[in-house]
Amino acid sequence: MSCLTLADRIDALLPQTQCTKCGYDGCQPYAQAIADGAAPINRCPPGGDDGIAALAALLHTAVLPLDQTRGEPGPLLVARIDEAHCIGCTLCIRACPVDAIVGANKRMHTVLTDWCTGCDLCVAPCPVDCIDMVPANRAWTSADADAGRQRHRARQLRLARETAHNERLMAASAELDSPAPLAAAQPPAISTDDETRKRSAIESALARARARRTAST
Repeated sequence: MSCLTLADRIDALLPQTQCTKCGYDGCQPYAQAIADGAAPINRCPPGGDDGIAALAALLHTAVLPLDQTRGEPGPLLVARIDEAHCIGCTLCIRACPVDAIVGANKRMHTVLTDWCTGCDLCVAPCPVDCIDMVPANRAWTSADADAGRQRHRARQLRLARETAHNERLMAASAELDSPAPLAAAQPPAISTDDETRKRSAIESALARARARRTAST
């Protein structure tokens, strides 16, 4: 008996470009929304009509026309960085959902075209408009989809680990910056002998005071 959920089976039919054109943060969240009845099956431009037909067959539902407000289907495109104008800001690296862009801060970036899903999420963040989407001159395959899914999940796990690590560092820093609570002041311990001498001195003082009052009357 298969342990795959309905969302898993839907996700297996999606192209795994992680482009978010469907309105969800990746293919798996969109698959879950379809499984929950919260989203229609026609919001994936990269999947096109064939993808809609496959989803309709799985779900035993009617085929819908592609919602073209989400984008137009077309041939696979890949990102290309004009490396002469790249300023190394890393914004495109942070935007890429499958870690297909490599580079370092203030260093030239480049795209791993075999990994690029054509999502175009890197284009808008570029402050110098040095990223273009160009024809990949090949088709997107099921092997590409499987690899895209794996890289996207690996990236999500890495980002989650980095977030947890940064939160621990911030908590430790806040703890170091906080002044240590002052211990409540405790009265010094008084020995039995000290207490006896103190009581004797008080009694002697009271006796002298009574004697002076008696002498003055």
